[in-house]
Amino acid sequence: MPLTNTTTFRVRYVECDAYGHVNNANYLRYMQEAAFNASAAVGYDVKRYDELGQYWLVRETEIEYFKPLRYDDQFEIKTWVADFRRVRSRRRYEFRLLGCNEIIAQGLTDWVYLDQATQRPVNVPPEMIRAFAPDGEAVITQTREAFPKPPAPPAEVFKMRRRVMWQDIDQAQHVNNAVYLSYVEDCGFQLLKHFKWPMQRMLDEGRAILIRKHRIQYVQPALFDDEIEVASYVYAVKHASAMRYYSITRVSDGALLVQVNSLGVWVDLKTGQPARFPDQFLADFAPNAAV
Repeated sequence: MPLTNTTTFRVRYVECDAYGHVNNANYLRYMQEAAFNASAAVGYDVKRYDELGQYWLVRETEIEYFKPLRYDDQFEIKTWVADFRRVRSRRRYEFRLLGCNEIIAQGLTDWVYLDQATQRPVNVPPEMIRAFAPDGEAVITQTREAFPKPPAPPAEVFKMRRRVMWQDIDQAQHVNNAVYLSYVEDCGFQLLKHFKWPMQRMLDEGRAILIRKHRIQYVQPALFDDEIEVASYVYAVKHASAMRYYSITRVSDGALLVQVNSLGVWVDLKTGQPARFPDQFLADFAPNAAV
């Protein structure tokens, strides 16, 4: 069986949003730190990977939120390698408040092992697999479902453009995987305003759209000063929830960089419980909704 590793965190004030919840993108940052700590614990820290001339790159991420984290919460992330393939590995994560066994969020990342010089995938070394699964048992290869093909776009796809800023870039010299979720979030707020439902209107009605789940596929990296376009539309609309699809492309050549599926829930802020979408909300967003 693979080794498990647990990292403890305390929520900082700057990691929370206007609702007092930890911002969605910060969960991915916590997961990244937990993965680095787990790898270092078995002898593969960042320095070791640099010496090998190889590194792990996130190919796909899922995160599901059950209860929000708030300022000064102390929590832990338990993580373990779920499988290895020839050039890939899947890692799972469970978030719990300290002293509580309830899972408040869970996630996974699918990683690809790359050569730093060529940026091409290379085989995961057998000794690395043994480090993560030292008892000799094979880590079971799990079935991977393809990223869902989105429905055909509706009449009005919302689009916004921005430049990649220096603060978006990590030590791998490209946009950090968590930052793309910030791009998506910004697009979400802008499209709400465009379709006549700015944040203040929702707050005045005591309502909010809270994200229950993200699934993110990273296709190509964005680099410093790239101009990117974030496009979005909604589908699978139900009484109190809907899926929203986002694509992030590079403007210069139209290359797809990232795609995201987000499950949002319309919530009563007083009770924290799902509520039905207002008829006017559905009517205003009809041009942006795929059938």
